Amino acid sequence: MKKTPAEYLGEGCAILDPLLNHFGFKFEFGGSGAGSGGPFAFGNYVSGDRRLELHYRSSLGLVTYHFADISLDHPSYMKAVLGTDGGNRYPGFSDEPLAPFEGLKSDLENYASAFLLGDKKQFADYANSSKRRPRLP
Repeated sequence: MKKTPAEYLGEGCAILDPLLNHFGFKFEFGGSGAGSGGPFAFGNYVSGDRRLELHYRSSLGLVTYHFADISLDHPSYMKAVLGTDGGNRYPGFSDEPLAPFEGLKSDLENYASAFLLGDKKQFADYANSSKRRPRLP
């Protein structure tokens, strides 16, 4: 029997919890429902003025970092940190529903120290760098 998005999100959080809990984050389930794209679930890891927003539909989808009044989606954050050569593991391509959580955990461990350790100035610099990058039409 196929699992619900809320169940997959819960299993994904079990992958992320050891890392994020270590840095003081606690997961808060936001809810679940069904929209035009099908069933979904969402929640946030929260620590003080930092929040990691996760959305799950048929896979882990939207991942957004919020640091006080600054927000940055995961691809933009990784591009600001790593440049155009990349190296981040999320998002990736897999039929395994929990593989994106493994990729996100790797990216958090290796590239998200400004967010995890609370360096708001550095995080703001990444956000500003992301805004200055030219966008494709």
